[in-house]
Amino acid sequence: MATKIGMMDAAYFVGRSEILAWINSTLQLNLSKVEEACSGAVHCQLLDAVHPGMVPMHKVNFDAKSEYEMIQNYKVLQDVFNKLKITKHIEVSKLVKGRPLDNLEFMQWLKRYCDSVNGGLVSYNPIERREGSKGGKEVGKKGPPAQTSAKGTAAAPKAQSHHGRRHESSSSVNSNSSSTLNVKAARPPPPAPAYEEQVRVRSNQITELKLSVDSLEKERDYYFAKLRDVELFCQSPGLEGLPVIAAIQQILYAADNDGSAVAEARAMMSLNLLSSEEKMVNPDSQKRKSIRNLDVEAAGINNLSPRQRFPDATDVHCSGSPLMTY
Repeated sequence: MATKIGMMDAAYFVGRSEILAWINSTLQLNLSKVEEACSGAVHCQLLDAVHPGMVPMHKVNFDAKSEYEMIQNYKVLQDVFNKLKITKHIEVSKLVKGRPLDNLEFMQWLKRYCDSVNGGLVSYNPIERREGSKGGKEVGKKGPPAQTSAKGTAAAPKAQSHHGRRHESSSSVNSNSSSTLNVKAARPPPPAPAYEEQVRVRSNQITELKLSVDSLEKERDYYFAKLRDVELFCQSPGLEGLPVIAAIQQILYAADNDGSAVAEARAMMSLNLLSSEEKMVNPDSQKRKSIRNLDVEAAGINNLSPRQRFPDATDVHCSGSPLMTY
């Protein structure tokens, strides 16, 4: 099952065009963007396609416009997830916003899951299953909005050209210069299909830029969280005084981006290693010095006279030594 797949899985490298083709062919729809499925109704029917009868389609609303109505669809989807024991987390607050990247990632996961269940769709009538849903009968009949707008814009130049001809015939008594101006004013604008194509290209470019920005923001947040974890670890009790922790903090809090922080951290570690080696060598030298001092003292005692070696008895008596008895 594809309930748990990593972000580097091949499922998340499926393109938007492939996802749209899969949705439209499976459910017989005419979606032009993945984020048009943000209401959650499409997700519910895709699960119904691989688990027939598991989704209560009469509760699904294909006409959901507000976030409240969309959330009701996601509640139905979550109930089905619970019945199927699917542990995938649904980020409803992001999906209902219609953000392209969030909707694309969730749809990529859903395609991977549907493909893993009996190899995908076996036999399914999406139109019949949608009939009991609110707005389900009309959702498959809606054509792409670009065609309607193209027809409307194509009709406008025709009306303008007819109006120009009428105006030209009524003002035929004017001079040649005025008739030329009227002809220029009556010229229709550029063909509508070319304009629609430019709009579609620009829309695709904007969508690609939004996807890139969302991806960069997620990557930025990921690495910032990692740096924050390292910072909290360095602040743990008992670790703040360690040289390696000080070197790491030197790199974390560096204000310059020229790489000098890494060199300074390496210098700190080198000095610490030298001092540690000196401390390891110093105990031996101290022992040797103390042995030499003992040898010198022993040689000095041997050179003393007996009177110098042993103090006068009176001095001992005066000192209160228990060895003197009278």
